[in-house]
Amino acid sequence: MLKQIASTLVLSLLMLAAAAADTKTQRPPASLAELQQQLEAILRQTRTPGASIAIVNRAGPEWVAGLGIADVASGRAATAATLFRIGSTAKAFTSLAILMLVDQGKLSLDDPVHKLAPEVWFENPWEATDPVRVVNLLEHTTGWDELHFREFAEDDPNLSLAQALDYDHHSRVSRWPPGTRFAYCSSGPAVAAYIVEKITHQRFEDFVEQNLFQPMGMKTATYFRPTPEAAATLYRGDGKTPYPYGNIIYRPAGSVNASAEDMAPYLQLYLNRGRVNGTQIVPASDIDRMETPASSWAAQAGMTTGYGLSNYAMIFDGFAYRGHDGGVQGGLTQVAYMPQYGVGYFYSINGGSGQAFVKIGTAIRAYITRDLPKPVLPAAASLPSNAVQYSGWYEPVTPRFEYIHFLERLLGIGLVRVTDHELLLRRLGQGNAAFLPVGGNQFRYISRNDPPEPVATLELLPRNQESQFLQILGTTMKHIPAWMALTEIALTVFVLLSILSILAYAPFWIVGGISRKRRRPAERQLRAWPLIAVLCLISVVAIFILGSEDLISRLGNLTWSSVAICALTIAFAACSLASAYAVWTARRPGVRRGVYGYSFAVALALLIATAYLAYWHIIGLRTWS
Repeated sequence: MLKQIASTLVLSLLMLAAAAADTKTQRPPASLAELQQQLEAILRQTRTPGASIAIVNRAGPEWVAGLGIADVASGRAATAATLFRIGSTAKAFTSLAILMLVDQGKLSLDDPVHKLAPEVWFENPWEATDPVRVVNLLEHTTGWDELHFREFAEDDPNLSLAQALDYDHHSRVSRWPPGTRFAYCSSGPAVAAYIVEKITHQRFEDFVEQNLFQPMGMKTATYFRPTPEAAATLYRGDGKTPYPYGNIIYRPAGSVNASAEDMAPYLQLYLNRGRVNGTQIVPASDIDRMETPASSWAAQAGMTTGYGLSNYAMIFDGFAYRGHDGGVQGGLTQVAYMPQYGVGYFYSINGGSGQAFVKIGTAIRAYITRDLPKPVLPAAASLPSNAVQYSGWYEPVTPRFEYIHFLERLLGIGLVRVTDHELLLRRLGQGNAAFLPVGGNQFRYISRNDPPEPVATLELLPRNQESQFLQILGTTMKHIPAWMALTEIALTVFVLLSILSILAYAPFWIVGGISRKRRRPAERQLRAWPLIAVLCLISVVAIFILGSEDLISRLGNLTWSSVAICALTIAFAACSLASAYAVWTARRPGVRRGVYGYSFAVALALLIATAYLAYWHIIGLRTWS
């Protein structure tokens, strides 16, 4: 998500928690000293040991520092030279390496991958008409699933890139035509890095070291494990228990260790359009290309706020940034910059606190934007003539992790309505999100509580033969019939209420069964099987929650946790079927009418849940294979 939170289900859960965290901060810091005080307070409050910080403008670094503790056991302080794991922000070096070869005429972003590296396995049912191209690898438009737990869990530091790509390729299957939809996938940049190796006849890490790290002045950055005294130790949520150093199977996708001193010139590369300390590392056109999405439906329709070449748009407090987040177990990183203002920042923490990650970023951005004028908002435009045709129900169809597609599908259902001057999107459990037209089929988000967004983040995609779609940042949503959406919502509510009622009812009949007068043997199976089924389901959820800090090793290997999930999902299905059988064979004379009717309803709900989970391959899920 590689063992990085940004590339795993762990990161997804952390970022969801971070989004919901209290992000209220003090007033914007007026000086670096005040900013440092705020950041140190955040580290203490969130039990985060340390942080690496760089604030940079076009002229050079403004502040490069380490804060807090790099290693708790020894008390070693974090400094500007301390190496932190920067996670998926390292993907940008793969894009830069590919662009260098494009500039030399050695390949094209539009080259089919099979042409350049036919020995790399992947499956694309649309290869004849829509081949996987180099650009798809870097813009995450291959349609491939994110790495499976088994790939995340592999921890062999001696694997070559070719060996890593051969280790397990089952995640590299296109789920829709390449070059149509975005879905983040860590194996794409790894395949691109292998192409670099094949063309240059040089190990990818050595190519980056010679052509990017050293020319930029990233003197200590490395893809490999540094000496313990040079690096920050990564910690669990308690801020005291360390994680062991995790070797990432696809090093180009997120294995870089770098210090604030390394990342300061890296930020200048973007702010000065390819130039660092007077040296033109790459042409300015390469930086422009990295910031410009090109290969998805939304990009082809004109959306500029999507994912470019390892570079995407971020919107905070009314300002639009470019950059990338990253994470590993026990560490989170963000690189962001605003070329129009000539300022950017980097920070990395050696703890997994989503709250700390959000608060530190908020404080840094408050400082660098304290005197900046807000961006000019796009002029209001008339609604597209075809906007009303996009009214209706939509569901997300571009999951990063296929494991949780079944859940995203239900939670992400939304209703689009078009008024006289705006588009409204309402999702389950949320109010209306309003979007104003800014020209063409693009809209920007507006909110009563937050600063207005200065760029378009929603686009009505041209209708194609498959269906009708709209794009919201990195999520593609597909139009579905109203009857389907309402049926899914109704069945979801029915199943959830049934599960809750089973849990609420259980104490009463269990306690009542102690009394001989209230024992009803004919009803025993009608009550017991649904309860056992629900307890199996709850146990699966509990394993995910309780083991969240070790989710990769627990589920990526054959462990009691991964075996238990497989067994419990099968047991849930078996108990659900047993519930239905008990209802089918129940003797009416010995069963009260109300109990029978209730048992019929909950058995039906459990069968619906079983069928749905079986359809999405959750029943008997083997995360280690």
